[in-house]
Amino acid sequence: MATSEPGPPRREVTVPLLRRVEGEGGLRLGFSDGALSEVALEIFEPPRYFEAFLVGRGALEAPDITARICGICPVAYQTSSSLALEAIAGATLTPEIAALRRLLYCGEWLQSHALHVFLLHAPDFFGCTDAVELAQRDRGLVERGLRLKRAGNQLLETIGGRAIHPVNVRAGGFYRAPASAAVAALVPVLRDALEDARAAAEWAATLHYPDLHRDYRLVALRGAGAYPIESGAYVAGPDGLAVSPAEFAELAVEHHVAHSTALQARLGGEAYLTGPLARFAHNRDLLPPLAAAAADAAGLGAICTNPYRSLLVRCVELVAACEEALRLAEAYVPPDPPAVSLRLGQGRGFGASEAPRGLLLIGYATDAEGDLTWARITPPTSQNQLSIEGDLRVLAEGGASLSDGELAQRCEAAVRNHDPCISCSAHFLDLEVTRR
Repeated sequence: MATSEPGPPRREVTVPLLRRVEGEGGLRLGFSDGALSEVALEIFEPPRYFEAFLVGRGALEAPDITARICGICPVAYQTSSSLALEAIAGATLTPEIAALRRLLYCGEWLQSHALHVFLLHAPDFFGCTDAVELAQRDRGLVERGLRLKRAGNQLLETIGGRAIHPVNVRAGGFYRAPASAAVAALVPVLRDALEDARAAAEWAATLHYPDLHRDYRLVALRGAGAYPIESGAYVAGPDGLAVSPAEFAELAVEHHVAHSTALQARLGGEAYLTGPLARFAHNRDLLPPLAAAAADAAGLGAICTNPYRSLLVRCVELVAACEEALRLAEAYVPPDPPAVSLRLGQGRGFGASEAPRGLLLIGYATDAEGDLTWARITPPTSQNQLSIEGDLRVLAEGGASLSDGELAQRCEAAVRNHDPCISCSAHFLDLEVTRR
């Protein structure tokens, strides 16, 4: 009687904890008969609960509550939240309030980009296990990153009241305007930070980047006359897409998947990518002068589709954030009053801003008393999950012959390219590779 030969074993590789990302989580790769058969990001997202327990609260509480989703990008949540409420109320900020909001958001870009570039991502390019080992090899590099992060924290403290979860932000503006002298004291700090950021862009241009190019569907705010940070004219996307945040909310459909409790967003049924590569592609012409010069010197063209070079684009954005913050601080006029009043009745509104790692979309509905009846929060990591998974698929297919350790290391580095925020999408990458 004929017997069948057993097939190749299913190979399994497990990394219990992904290093140098903001949180924990898991990834599963499966190989059957030597071919990749499965790529699954197994993600658990506590922020989804915020949408439920916001309902019934007074709408003006939403910016502070929603900001608690993340300690790295709370200003992004406060801003998108405020924009959604301002849309419901039909409110328009004064130029002074709008400038102060942009200045605050520059602080978040500085501290978040600096954290990612120098402490989380840069070690990959030097074969270091962490920033401590990197500092032993190049202390000045890590110190530059810490100075930039400290400058961002000082901005957040001066304008927002504290560096983590600022307490001075409200829908319509701020509870109080910082004194002119306090903002003026930031000017020398920002001048020094600008020089550090320009040096960072020059350094990043010298790194060796793996040759990987992906056909991403890039989505970002298109700036309203300036590089988008705290707001934009519209949401720009593939094939000439140009829609309002409310219209984008209809197009970006979130799904549950069997291997994750997290929602994954698709645009037209397909993966898309937000973040620095997308912002740069849609807004390169709006970079302020020094940042544009840094991009030119680094050899960045009109668009960058290499995910590893996102580190370089982030360094250009560090220059842009410093340049913008310095301009705004030097021209600062305290808004009086510090906030516009909001009349919230029954309505529905959406707001979108550019968190450091990508587009953050928030929508609310209110009743006649101004209480929340519905909420939608779509963080950038949820929107980027499928594109990250696509990167991993390409790398795994090309690396099937690698050892388990080499493949795990390659996949870890690929995820770090996109700076996933696990404060927003928790339990994000515990790597398992299974081969059969």
